Amino acid sequence: MFLHTFNPSPILFHLGPLTVYWYGFFVVLAIAAGVGVIRVLAVGRKLGTPETVYDLAFYVIIAAVIGARLYAVLLFWPQYLANPLEIFAVWHGGMAIHGAILAGALTILWYCRHKKLPFFEWADLIVIAVALGQAIGRWGNYFNQELFGRPTNRPWGIFIDPAHRPPGFETNAYFHPTFLYESVLNLGLFFTLLVFLKRRKNAGQVGAAYLVGYGVIRLLMEQYRIDLTPVFSGVRFPVVVSLALIAFGAALLSYWWLSSKRPSSS
Repeated sequence: MFLHTFNPSPILFHLGPLTVYWYGFFVVLAIAAGVGVIRVLAVGRKLGTPETVYDLAFYVIIAAVIGARLYAVLLFWPQYLANPLEIFAVWHGGMAIHGAILAGALTILWYCRHKKLPFFEWADLIVIAVALGQAIGRWGNYFNQELFGRPTNRPWGIFIDPAHRPPGFETNAYFHPTFLYESVLNLGLFFTLLVFLKRRKNAGQVGAAYLVGYGVIRLLMEQYRIDLTPVFSGVRFPVVVSLALIAFGAALLSYWWLSSKRPSSS
């Protein structure tokens, strides 16, 4: 397999004094694809104009990037405190999706209340774009050689340079490509949510389904990942957050399902 033998570089190209990184390239590509999806869905469902989409996207993107970085920095605060300039080096990686989800959701809520737009309708469209963006953006982790899984002898295992191998795994050369697993699963989630959007009974159900779907995906990935992360009572912190997402999303879906079963008053 191609990935089994390829040793990626984090740098895409140099343009004079400017260095363009693969990580940044995939983040920009993910954002562009996501905004494109939201525009098609929003205009098609007559929720707003392209200008509304771009305006909302502007605020959500900024908030999501800040939230993702702030979340990651807080998780490893002593490390960043020792090297404060590294806080701004986002091209080195360190963007936590859970932070982006929280910051993005709060920004959408603020924007919709400010513009008097239906929050749940917009949230349903945006989570679809988020799933696609995650599928694309995970490839940045591959070129940074980060967030891979435990060692493997499988033919699809990826080679990790010794400089990027975590403590205790220095003698292992090939690891599970969790970035690839998550990318494929998020792409499947994207198409699943698109279908669900056409069949939902209440606005907000797609957003709740995303929370459950991505929570499950992340739980699966945590069974493979060996990157450093805070641990509470022997449980990795992303597992705790993912369980919370699943519980919250499932509670919302259950509420709407039970509401649909209640007899209407006459």
